[in-house]
Amino acid sequence: MDTEEKRKRKLPAIKLPRGVIIAICVLPAVITGLYYLLRLFPVVMDWSAMYISAPIRGFLSILSSVYPFSLTEVLITAAIVWLIYYIVKTVMVTTHRRGKMKILSRRLLPVMVAALYVWGIFCWLWNSGYHAPGFAEKNGFAGGGVAVYELVAVTKLFATRANQTSQFVDRDENGRYMGNRREMFAASTEVYRKLAYEFPGLGGKLYQPKSMAYSRLMSRTGYTGMYFALTGEVNINTRMPAPLMPATVAHEHAHQLGIFAEDEANFIGIIACATSGKVVFQYSGYLRGLMYLMSALRDVDIDAWTEISGSLCDEVRMDWQENFDYWESQKKVETGIGFLDRILTSMTKTMSKTVDKVYDGYLKSQRQELGIRSYGACIDLLVEYYITRGLA
Repeated sequence: MDTEEKRKRKLPAIKLPRGVIIAICVLPAVITGLYYLLRLFPVVMDWSAMYISAPIRGFLSILSSVYPFSLTEVLITAAIVWLIYYIVKTVMVTTHRRGKMKILSRRLLPVMVAALYVWGIFCWLWNSGYHAPGFAEKNGFAGGGVAVYELVAVTKLFATRANQTSQFVDRDENGRYMGNRREMFAASTEVYRKLAYEFPGLGGKLYQPKSMAYSRLMSRTGYTGMYFALTGEVNINTRMPAPLMPATVAHEHAHQLGIFAEDEANFIGIIACATSGKVVFQYSGYLRGLMYLMSALRDVDIDAWTEISGSLCDEVRMDWQENFDYWESQKKVETGIGFLDRILTSMTKTMSKTVDKVYDGYLKSQRQELGIRSYGACIDLLVEYYITRGLA
């Protein structure tokens, strides 16, 4: 078949009217622009989070729960691979043709429009919640700080309960924590059942977390899990120390239930663990909360900190130390080759700092003034919760 016949048999290209193309390109800018304009009005953002974001994210959770793997990872990986391919092809095309700038602009436009669509949708599905009244405000938490004696009382309570529950989790012959991840993931869908009686807004449907294939990379950057609004999935770093994994799962489930702020998700996750009636979650929640409380107490009452620290049982100390050692080990690379270790360790630190800086900037841009430090800001909520209810 000669070239002329091939040309005649080639399918005609689909050409959209210019108006349709303009509308497709302008629409994401309108969606995103409306978000940035309306996020100044908390009432609008709250309505959007409840009646637009929550139903859509719930539907996406149902769809993604069909797959046993992390759809989040698949989509992100596919996007990165395609972007690399597209960049390479764009370079090749623009290098061997005339009118390089015109060709480049035509190839960059679809990428920019697609990226703006993703960002605009993400803003309405997730970022809108950062600008709505938070869980604490809706549920009458006073805020404004706590007294030192209250902090001491709640810290002692958490130390006592961590000591108690640490005796009932599975351990090996050396006393090391042995958690069954599969059973824990399955049980996590019921971890908010009791807490939902006190806070009805937490009574939504939960779906099992997904193990992340990129867990090693997450450990190197210092992250334990993520909730991705565009798939509705809870994704967990399965290489993190096992004693704190249930509390991490509960934290990400809080996001799945529509708790946006990190300090509130931490608080809710810890309380959900403590009230779950499941000892694996109870111990993990008390241990996680104890770590935050002890960190705050050390700065204001070193004597009380020393006393409580001395009261911790061997099992709690072992799990605490394991967690510390693990995250310290992720800061350096050891291959046995001196110069290579130094290079890879430097790259790891740079990568971790860059990820932290980007995420910190993202949180601050969404009205989370503490940035990544907001993870530890759950202390006031924990103390107020236990003090006002006469539990400490």
